[in-house]
Amino acid sequence: MIELIAPSIISCVAAFLVVFSTTPKLIKFLEKRNISVKDVNKKGNVFVARPGGPAIIAGIVTSEIILYAFLQMNEILAVLITTSAAFVIGYIDDRKVMGGWFKPVALAFAAIPIIALGTYDTNLAFPLFGTVQIPALYLALIIFMIPITGNTINSIDVLNGVASGFIAIAGFSLSISLIIIQNYEIAVISLPLAFASLAFYKYHKIPSKIFPGDSGALTLGAMYGAIAIVGGVEVIAAVALLPAVINSFLFLSSVRRIVEHRQIPGKPVGHTEDFRLMATDEKKAPVTLVRLILASRPLSERQVCLIIFKLALFSGILAVITSLMMDVSL
Repeated sequence: MIELIAPSIISCVAAFLVVFSTTPKLIKFLEKRNISVKDVNKKGNVFVARPGGPAIIAGIVTSEIILYAFLQMNEILAVLITTSAAFVIGYIDDRKVMGGWFKPVALAFAAIPIIALGTYDTNLAFPLFGTVQIPALYLALIIFMIPITGNTINSIDVLNGVASGFIAIAGFSLSISLIIIQNYEIAVISLPLAFASLAFYKYHKIPSKIFPGDSGALTLGAMYGAIAIVGGVEVIAAVALLPAVINSFLFLSSVRRIVEHRQIPGKPVGHTEDFRLMATDEKKAPVTLVRLILASRPLSERQVCLIIFKLALFSGILAVITSLMMDVSL
């Protein structure tokens, strides 16, 4: 445990500083080339630089390479390769809009390094009830989990600061949970994700100066999923991610097919005259977490973000409690 303190501090500082320092430069680069998108939740024609994925992946790659220099663990390589592949997939979608199936299928291939390097345990751990051995089924779980976590974070990236703020909360919760179950090495691998997200949130929060884009959202989501697998904390990770998972479930169950947000005919959220967010009554519009939050009354974007962060914090606390029950069961 003591020998992990120095690598952990150095990697976390590197993750934060690289993202924090490169994001403003990326914003200027994108703005000079008019690579931006309209912020639909702002009055007038407000355009925001996009994507921020390159800054996020720069911080994550730097921190994980530092950790590998210290620890020489295959788990680090698996997380690094899978996360980098997710960034490439997202960046392709940022530059050219792909079909609805592109990201899930491509992210399934991004999970292969985890299997190839053997950085997984086929025992699925549950709180209080212990572990369940599912050798063959677990390989399928790995293939499905990276697309799920990647697209789950991508789906909740609908308001200023939500994706980065949410994954920062979930990332810290997951790291604390890993420490509780005494999986210290993976906790050290996990911490840079939270610090990179926190640094990006500085520029992503309301009013956003940059959006993460698919490249940023998929990078954060895929790394989160990869850490859950190599750390053997899939259930804990799912609990921490619960609001985002519910959002994806609501979206898919209402749309009933895998489709890009741009291809949805109805809008789940509209605006009042004073530009507060409001739930629409369009029958073709998908059900989402934001639409449910707005069902009772219109709210400002800042108010909706705060509610989502409260839900994330509550889920994070539940994840930590779940890890305590894991510790008791083991």
